[in-house]
Amino acid sequence: MNLEQDVLTVLRNLPPEKQREVLDFAEFLKSKAGSPSQRRSLMGLCAAPGLSVTAEDIDEARREMWGNFPREDI
Repeated sequence: MNLEQDVLTVLRNLPPEKQREVLDFAEFLKSKAGSPSQRRSLMGLCAAPGLSVTAEDIDEARREMWGNFPREDI
């Protein structure tokens, strides 16, 4: 017997509600595994044509984002 047959044999001997749990868990594992082609790296996003981000742009964005953030006086 191979693994698939072993799983089917065990699955067939479970009550229907437990079979549903096995199916739900298998679908969860499938979604968790995903496919590498679905994920995009940040490097790939930054390498988009026509996108040019400088250190100055990043510094300005940080100032805008954190400029009004409350600070504790030490």
